[in-house]
Amino acid sequence: MRTLAIDTQRFKIAGEGFAISRGRRTHAEVLKVTLTENGKTGQGECVPYARYGESMDSVAEQIKSAQTALEGGLTRQNLQDHLPAGAARNAVDSALWDLEAKLSGKTAAELAGLAPLKPVTTAFTLSVNTPEKMAQAAAEAAHRPLLKVKLCGDGDDERIAAVRANAPRSRLIVDANEAWNSGNFDRNMDACERAGVALIEQPLPADNDGLLAEMERNVTICADESLHPGEDMAVLRDRYDAVNIKLDKSGGLTEALKMLQRARDLEFQVMIGCMLGTSLAMAPAFLIAQSADFVDLDGPLLLAEDRTPPIRFEGSTMFPPPPALWG
Repeated sequence: MRTLAIDTQRFKIAGEGFAISRGRRTHAEVLKVTLTENGKTGQGECVPYARYGESMDSVAEQIKSAQTALEGGLTRQNLQDHLPAGAARNAVDSALWDLEAKLSGKTAAELAGLAPLKPVTTAFTLSVNTPEKMAQAAAEAAHRPLLKVKLCGDGDDERIAAVRANAPRSRLIVDANEAWNSGNFDRNMDACERAGVALIEQPLPADNDGLLAEMERNVTICADESLHPGEDMAVLRDRYDAVNIKLDKSGGLTEALKMLQRARDLEFQVMIGCMLGTSLAMAPAFLIAQSADFVDLDGPLLLAEDRTPPIRFEGSTMFPPPPALWG
């Protein structure tokens, strides 16, 4: 007999909170799923994403709609047809991977056909703010090898220059969260090239990114909001050089592994990204991180509190999740 439990939780974000082009938050709100069978418990976490019409309530209701099937033994493979891609399926899929690992005595990496997991280097994210405050944040994080810079549109050229001046040795990636437009695009792009930015994530709105197909550039452009599970990512090849795979969008590790293979077949670079969650949310994504070109799984580093046991970080080096946490 298998049982399902759903728990909503809040974790305080460190410092003044976390800000992107769509707003600022002081807490990470997450939903945790546990599945218990034969004395073993698997767990998974998701973060509902308002950009795609999700809320804590709507995601919880989606999971509850599958409760009978899950408690009746629904498998990971059948789950893909039972729930749509999104945060709800991610939490359940992650819990099923963890449960399968614990019941079988194998690691999730073994179940996925992967070699033993190795440490990776993750980006560390700087919230969008004034150029002056971002300069200070960059100086404090200048020892980190990879910084992700959140942007918001107008004035981003000054923000990029300020970060680069104060973190001269760090590799930079930037994320505009769809905030650029035809009026500031060239100026912001020029600033990225001058700063030696390695990757620009979703500079234009997903429904107005055709400009990217017409331009020459020296910076890798990565699709995030333009990437949709269930749609062939080949349609993005004329506009983007890389794709950002997020488990809360793909609907879990099971689909993310398929997306990873499809991206490689199309010769995309791959970024593994995350929402603002705890170590439990990062754990299944760590499997994708093993072969990703860019790793952005710093959610726990941005929190004032995390789960126990947490994933271990030494600076920006991220270690495999402990079995007691996941997998």
